[in-house]
Amino acid sequence: MKHIKFFDTTLRDGEQTPRVNLNAKEKLRIAKQLENLGVDIIEAGFAAASPGDFEAIKLISENIKKSTVTSLARAVKKDIEIAVEALKNADKPRIHTFIATSPIHREFKLKMSKEEIILRVKEMVAYAKSFIDDIEFSAEDAFRTEKEYLVEVFNAAIEAGATTLNVPDTVGYRTPAEVYKTIKYLKENIKGVDKVDLSIHCHDDLGLSVANSIAAIQAGATQIECTINGIGERAGNTSLEEVVMIIKTRKDIFDGYMTNIDAKQIYPTSKLVSLLTGVTTQPNKAIVGTNAFSHESGIHQHGVLANPETYEIIRPETVGRNTDSLVLGKLSGKHAFIQKLEILGLHISENKIEDLFNEFKKLADKKKYVLDEDIIALVAGDAAQIEGRKIILEHFEISRKAGQKPKAEINLLIDGEKVYKEAFGDGPVDAAYKAINSALNDDFTLEEYKLESITGDTDAQAQAVVFINKNGKRYMGRGQSTDVVEAGLKAYINGLNRLYKENN
Repeated sequence: MKHIKFFDTTLRDGEQTPRVNLNAKEKLRIAKQLENLGVDIIEAGFAAASPGDFEAIKLISENIKKSTVTSLARAVKKDIEIAVEALKNADKPRIHTFIATSPIHREFKLKMSKEEIILRVKEMVAYAKSFIDDIEFSAEDAFRTEKEYLVEVFNAAIEAGATTLNVPDTVGYRTPAEVYKTIKYLKENIKGVDKVDLSIHCHDDLGLSVANSIAAIQAGATQIECTINGIGERAGNTSLEEVVMIIKTRKDIFDGYMTNIDAKQIYPTSKLVSLLTGVTTQPNKAIVGTNAFSHESGIHQHGVLANPETYEIIRPETVGRNTDSLVLGKLSGKHAFIQKLEILGLHISENKIEDLFNEFKKLADKKKYVLDEDIIALVAGDAAQIEGRKIILEHFEISRKAGQKPKAEINLLIDGEKVYKEAFGDGPVDAAYKAINSALNDDFTLEEYKLESITGDTDAQAQAVVFINKNGKRYMGRGQSTDVVEAGLKAYINGLNRLYKENN
């Protein structure tokens, strides 16, 4: 069997999605779910980029046991040293170092000659190898680099000790035929290529990242770099779920290929990432979109009822959608709750089960049925909580008299001191936010507020996501509730607690 490895960069390249900003606790929650999913390598961040990234990589390294954990590092000694420190407690550490190789990057960004770049590759790969055995080298903008020169660069990397060579389509420029031809050329010309993994990293600027990744596999690549839901900088990255299901569904083409991915964990992982990042997948997104298994046409409905294979090439339960008949409600006990968590692949530590179960019971009192998406949202909500919160919401009331604007009355704990404020606004959320602003008397701006339903029922939970700006830096807040005003309040306070935690 030919093993295709999955290198997930949701926590590094995926976090470069505009306005996404995860804290260490949220990154660990996602990393644990990626490990449950069966991801081979988790790129936990870029250790030298910020203290927050360093701490997140360190935390993930200490808690992930099955998957390899890697940190990105420029081909610079200091970057590599910081990455080594962040990864020192990992069971399976990897350094992922890179340098650009294309003519445009050599001339305008690096201002280095071909020879200087090759020398840097040799020195920095060897330096990384002196700390950790597992070294991945990436030639940034590889697909706009001269093929012959790319071979020279990769030869130098292998000689210096690289165990994985990554070929990125950094700007999402190539087509599947071009990717196939380039990977084939590299496989035929790099010395010792059969002793290392050849990896592909595609961006989706032209909507070709998945197709290009599949072409790379067919040409001999053994590692795919991707993200959950395809999130990432600009138009995003290759979607893990799409590549996995292409390999699993098209056995006629990929006979003899295997992955470590547990497909039943795809949907729970997708929902968790969506909730924690605040980036909702479009309804028609392949595999994980709301409409991916919906049939509105009468002809389609008739066909699916007669035989699902008439219009469904993938069964929903294959990717973890509607995987069982265990429906939870207010009479459900802890055993059923724990069983549901296990079915969804959400492995929760013993000390957290009781808190989550209590939150589940509160939710079950408000809803007739608690759906899978609700359970995932509870876990996401727990991961979003800020330790050492400056602001705690104790109580709020919204009222409105005929002909007047809504009035919000808010009871808060601010640094342990009880504070009561009231305010009028254009709507209930606006009034509540003005009351909080009055209590804090600080200078910040609400840049964005959005509200979305987690499920489709009238008693559905809503998730509110806000972006708060202070001194040019953005802070994201999330909140969930069956009450849309309460969801908005929780999101605003969550964002403000992030702001104050980072600035104290």
